[in-house]
Amino acid sequence: MKSAPWWKEATIYQIYPRSFVDSNGDGEGDLVGITANLEYVQQLGVDAIWLSPFYTSPNKDGGYDVADPRDVDPRFGNLADAKKLIDRAHELGLRVIADIVPNHFSDQHHWFQAALKAGRGSAERARFHFYDANPDGTPPNNWISLFGGPSWSQVEDGQYYLHLFDSSQPDLNWENPEVNADFEKTLHFWINLGVDGFRIDVAHGLVKEDVLKNHPDPQGLSNALRLDVAMDAQARNALLLTVPYFDRQGVHEIYRKWRKIFDSYTDRQIMAVAEAWVHPPVNATRYVRADELHQVFNFDLLTAEFDALVLYDVIDRSIELNATVNALPTWALSNHDSPRVASRIGSEQARALALFVFGLPGSTYIFAGQELGLPDGELEDSDRQDPSFFRTKGKVKGRDGARVPLPWGGDSTPFGFTTGKPWLPISQSWQEFTVENENQNPKSSLHLYKNALSLRQMHLTGQGGIEWIESPQHGSKSNALLIYKRGDITVLMNVSDIAQECDVDGKLLVVSSGVVDPHNGKKVIPARSCAWFIA
Repeated sequence: MKSAPWWKEATIYQIYPRSFVDSNGDGEGDLVGITANLEYVQQLGVDAIWLSPFYTSPNKDGGYDVADPRDVDPRFGNLADAKKLIDRAHELGLRVIADIVPNHFSDQHHWFQAALKAGRGSAERARFHFYDANPDGTPPNNWISLFGGPSWSQVEDGQYYLHLFDSSQPDLNWENPEVNADFEKTLHFWINLGVDGFRIDVAHGLVKEDVLKNHPDPQGLSNALRLDVAMDAQARNALLLTVPYFDRQGVHEIYRKWRKIFDSYTDRQIMAVAEAWVHPPVNATRYVRADELHQVFNFDLLTAEFDALVLYDVIDRSIELNATVNALPTWALSNHDSPRVASRIGSEQARALALFVFGLPGSTYIFAGQELGLPDGELEDSDRQDPSFFRTKGKVKGRDGARVPLPWGGDSTPFGFTTGKPWLPISQSWQEFTVENENQNPKSSLHLYKNALSLRQMHLTGQGGIEWIESPQHGSKSNALLIYKRGDITVLMNVSDIAQECDVDGKLLVVSSGVVDPHNGKKVIPARSCAWFIA
């Protein structure tokens, strides 16, 4: 019997290199620091690591402003360090997923510097989106950058260039065959160095339409596209239906070509996951058709309330939609672009929701520090570095809170992350969250994750779909409980603030917090908790 591809139900651990471990005391994490601590990641029980960008970059946007996609920024090390990291991961049985950023380059990339010198109408400018100003000197349209402010910047000769993000990140023109060829070269480069897959940044953004047309509500659209900006769901969805620069049909032709490259490596399985937050949700399934990519991120859990109806709708819809293209969902509760789940919904709720999604079919993504129950970092405005903070004049606080470096051990900040001054301050209140402290505490979040991921591998991976036992659509009387069965395991989550009595057979395997008590032949599930039972 042929085994399933490694990525089908993998647990993937996202590392933000700048915040993992600093090996040289400069205050920033690096590749050597990651390599030296890969055993910690392996012992957590994951299958792969995803590395956020470590490429040559002026670091105006946390490394997502790439100046050379085929080299390592000196702050992180060099290509030899990258190769050692990949080789060590493989020795430990871990796959490696690299981030690739095809929507834009840094303005320091040699292509863009050449475009500035070459002038209007040149082949160099044709690699980007350069347009003349309107007759009154204003930008070609009224689009707003996702980081705030106009999405156009003017150069010396009067033309404007498009940047959906920071002005230091000019968008690439994917109608230009040179852009296609360069990224195919980048894919081959990293696969040949040993990576096992790619996370594709802004995968839905490569193809633009109506570039010279104004949008009726550009600021509202920009807000709707940001996970860290709160907005009424109905209003957000209405705006997302009007976006002219995301999720255009042309992106799929690009990924069909990329899929042929991945499949050409017959000696191993190369995968890719799309960062594609699209609306309506059914559109996400187009990215994982049989001849395109392997996975697409499901972002709904990054904003979902800890509510039975909301969570049921998100999970059930994701499973059903992916099934239409014979794919499995992905599950993520935190990442480098969104508030940490413990801060967003509460620490007990975060533990419960993690345990609940670990039982589901598909791949689960864990953002480094999530396993420790880390909240967002406590930052003063003077500490912030996210371009969205500056471009909105402080109205949007940005993503720095989720990117504060990890606490490893000791009694005082910076808790073993560095011997120098960390690039973002680590609060003294994080002493309870250090890896060292949690390793010694059997009730810690870290122990819960290790136990749950081991049990997931043992009892749930490859067990097919789920059967809902209780949910808002399946016999729930109070909307307090969500229960599903998968294989021999029953997964039960109590989303309410009081303990709930319920009928469930089997032996308790794990509970996210509190104690499961028997009562009159039933089991009492603690408030804001999740438990697994085995028949």
